Amino acid sequence: MGKFLTKREEDYSQWYNELVIKADLAENSAVRGCMVIKPYGYAIWEKMRDALDKMFKDTGHVNAYFPLFIPKSFFSKEADHVEGFAKECAVVTHYRLKNGENGGIEVDPDAKLEEELIVRPTSETIIWNTYKNWIQSYRDLPILCNQWANVVRWEMRTRLFLRTAEFLWQEGHTAHATKEEAIAETRQMINVYADFAENFMAMPVIKGHKTANERFAGALDTLTIEALMQDGKALQSGTSHFLGQNFAKAFDVKFATKEGTEEYVWASSWGVSTRLMGALVMAHSDDNGLVLPPKLAPIQVVIVPIYKGDEQLALVREAGNAIMDELKAAGISVKFDDRDTHKPGWKFAEYELKGVPVRIALGARDLENGTMEIARRDTLEKNTYKREGVTEIIKNLLNDIQNNIFQKALKYRKEHTFTANNMDEFKEHIEKGGFVNAHWDGTTETELKIKEMTKATIRCIPIGNTQENGKCILTGKPSKERVLFAKAY
Repeated sequence: MGKFLTKREEDYSQWYNELVIKADLAENSAVRGCMVIKPYGYAIWEKMRDALDKMFKDTGHVNAYFPLFIPKSFFSKEADHVEGFAKECAVVTHYRLKNGENGGIEVDPDAKLEEELIVRPTSETIIWNTYKNWIQSYRDLPILCNQWANVVRWEMRTRLFLRTAEFLWQEGHTAHATKEEAIAETRQMINVYADFAENFMAMPVIKGHKTANERFAGALDTLTIEALMQDGKALQSGTSHFLGQNFAKAFDVKFATKEGTEEYVWASSWGVSTRLMGALVMAHSDDNGLVLPPKLAPIQVVIVPIYKGDEQLALVREAGNAIMDELKAAGISVKFDDRDTHKPGWKFAEYELKGVPVRIALGARDLENGTMEIARRDTLEKNTYKREGVTEIIKNLLNDIQNNIFQKALKYRKEHTFTANNMDEFKEHIEKGGFVNAHWDGTTETELKIKEMTKATIRCIPIGNTQENGKCILTGKPSKERVLFAKAY
């Protein structure tokens, strides 16, 4: 397998691209800006999807599916929304091809759609048009729907998982009788995302509100989880939006209240995407390859037999299968790799590259001694253990690895979180990379000016933020709290 050509310190961006491709997560496709998610990458996404899906259902949500195509007229109904997405919409104008006069295929000019269709960049409009038919009275509320789908945003500069023209995601869309319920839902879902990021992805996040300038198009409030990658850049990893009554008014969705009056419905929407795959790679991996948290690793344990000749292999295979059965019975995903096409050293490097948390090497000498050699991916430590009690050993090890990966990322974030009291300090910290807490006067004008000067954006105004009087680092105007800045993906 060999080491990487590029180390993180040399060129983080190049390291990331090489790792995604070499670890068989994804590759660029024949379609500009779109990726192929390969089986190993998709297996990780499935683990994420299944964990999140359970969390959604545990909080009372149900799954549905809505159309990929949205009539163009729907977008013009909510002004902020159309403005936010107009520049990245893919549009379907025709519905038929025909044989060209000079051979080849061409679009049939007679098959023009009466109304163009937008390939969904997000589904608020089609869903709220649908909810109009579902909602008549307070008895029909709340509606707590989620859909697992693909969306298209016509990005010009693309990067595997982080920014592609088409990506996979889930989008929750909820309808409520009161403002309070919709706000509570928005908060609940950002907490679900933070819980998932920290307990499954082993990635510490900061929860907060987006500024008016960074809010979702058509939302009154956007909550976000922000994570810090190993190059000191932030990555927005999930968002939850309080939409107020904007979409209900745009699509005339009213309900009869208990008191017999008519009111517009209150809404939320929330989503995470395959961008989380990029976050997972960048938050934990090293110069040897992926480092996967055990809870999301498609293969948690790999057993590599060490043998000479068929006779030894048969004995090692028997012992390996016994270990495998015991681990599988405990709900641990395990692979026994007895391919004779590759040597053990090659296999070790491959599983290191692919981030498999635990590797067991089992040879003829181990059989004699009743032992096994176990290597853990996070620290690359190797130790010899007795074979009895293998399940308990592996369970403890997987828990320890999951926790250790989280603590390492948390330590990195703490070491790369700074406070700045003026522009000189701010510029110095931003250049180093990391989160910077600083006072801001609350205006979009100042926010954009700081971005223009330093490339740093306000990632969020943290939830439960400390209130303290101070002065904006740029204008010197009064400020009641520090906000979190960083350069971001």
